[in-house]
Amino acid sequence: MNASLSQRIPSSGVVFEAKGVRKVYHTGELDVVALHGVDIRLNAGELVCLLGASGSGKSTLLNILGGLDVPTSGDLIYKGWPLHGAEENTLTLFRRNCVGFVFQFYNLIPSLTARENVALITSISRDPMTPEEALEMVGLGARMDHFPSQLSGGEQQRVAIARAIAKRPEVLLCDEPTGALDVTTGIAVLEAVERINRELGTLTVIITHNAVMAEMADRVLHLSDGKIINSYENASRLPASALKW
Repeated sequence: MNASLSQRIPSSGVVFEAKGVRKVYHTGELDVVALHGVDIRLNAGELVCLLGASGSGKSTLLNILGGLDVPTSGDLIYKGWPLHGAEENTLTLFRRNCVGFVFQFYNLIPSLTARENVALITSISRDPMTPEEALEMVGLGARMDHFPSQLSGGEQQRVAIARAIAKRPEVLLCDEPTGALDVTTGIAVLEAVERINRELGTLTVIITHNAVMAEMADRVLHLSDGKIINSYENASRLPASALKW
């Protein structure tokens, strides 16, 4: 698997398949079940929304998909390769080459410019964009030599998105990417995510508790108490610019 993950894999077909994925956290004498046997299939080029309240299991599922956590039981297959039971060096390679992460908080290095923050990723990637290309994709071509303190919250989040997609990942995982932003700024961030999904064909998974954001997705998975209680496809995707909340 390591040799295969070191090369670019064409985007087509099923990207992730989870079968009976269960996650239990052991805290002293108490077992907390975060996921109860989740079954999903995620396809190349989709924009999928994981919708649910806090504690529903959304972040746990996203972390397992991204190789940041491992299931207690069940199978997780990425492009035909089993990730469940994989060694840590394999998961590290998977995270480095195949997955881009965007979190609620931007995690930029304050002493580096936007360009330099993105270059940290491109310098260790197998087939990266240039930092300039990535920043242009998120609408920050004119701001790439600014430091995080000189950027708005939305601009900092777009730098974080540029950093995530500069390595041309097969998968973009976004955990509440607009959670710390106002509506107008949040829309600008979602437009950047939408453009990446459309132009790069990247499987994009967005976590949110905001049901309005589900309207921009191809498919919505509604989680509650560690289970997928509803799954549906939108007949058409609403542009991010048309979202109102």
